Amino acid sequence: MSETGRLALFIDGENLYATTKALGFDIDFRKLLAVFQESSRLLRAFYYTADFEDQQGPSTRPLIDWLSYNGYDVRTRPVREFDANGRRKARTSLGIELAVNAFESAPHLDEMVLFTGDGDFRPLVEAVQRRGIRVTIVSTIAVHPPLIAEELRRQADCFVDLADLRSKLARDARARQL
Repeated sequence: MSETGRLALFIDGENLYATTKALGFDIDFRKLLAVFQESSRLLRAFYYTADFEDQQGPSTRPLIDWLSYNGYDVRTRPVREFDANGRRKARTSLGIELAVNAFESAPHLDEMVLFTGDGDFRPLVEAVQRRGIRVTIVSTIAVHPPLIAEELRRQADCFVDLADLRSKLARDARARQL
């Protein structure tokens, strides 16, 4: 990451949750902002997630509210349920919105950090790189199978394994018990 460059974070919330769950820790989102503010001029931190309100299952509302009040630009979509082959599935996709926001933000940035392992974002990375933007991908190869698509990792200017950031970003276990 550049020392003085203009930076934005784009966080695929569902992908980040799956990655941290596989690595066995929870993110302290206050620490996450601090880490990126130390080394760059952090302009914006976007967080994209499904809103499970009015659905069965865990509510994301407390996290959404906390992030919104603590420096994150949170983008949500309600979960849609549909029948596929006789089964009910919950589905939402914010990938297009993340890609559009990242592409529109590119002229104002020197670097973007994308928290995802989803290979569908490779064309986005390639497009913003053509505009001269440095792209860092944060995911993991520390689990089997790796949670990052190889084509995305190869396209990035820099890959940071979330496992290597654990000591800087993990939420204190004592704080979870409060």
